[in-house]
Amino acid sequence: MKKVITYGTFDLLHKGHIRLLERAKSLGDYLIVGLSTDEFNRLKDKEAYYDYEHRKYILEAIKYVDEVIPEMNWDQKADDIFKYNVDIFVMGDDWEGKFDDLNKLCEVIYLERTQNISTTQIKVELKNL
Repeated sequence: MKKVITYGTFDLLHKGHIRLLERAKSLGDYLIVGLSTDEFNRLKDKEAYYDYEHRKYILEAIKYVDEVIPEMNWDQKADDIFKYNVDIFVMGDDWEGKFDDLNKLCEVIYLERTQNISTTQIKVELKNL
């Protein structure tokens, strides 16, 4: 079984998120999502609209997602690759080059983001209503 892992906050779920998860899952048989915890988001100076449990519940309902694990810090990715016997690490192409060091542990793939949609864009538009 080929395992794939990706990470993110997955707040205000939109088509871009679903497309990323769909494409990540198509690379293997089992997709693990490392979901940023509320505490980790605060460390990143990010604020999610929905709390961790709410975002986790939504992700677990998506047919492409097989397992959701908490992402608690930047450094856990290598440990997760070993712990979950991951074959492919996937992130959006806005992170290109940032995780190339993981190539020694598994294949690293950066997927093109869906154009003209992002959680940040949605939040900005909602503030302007």
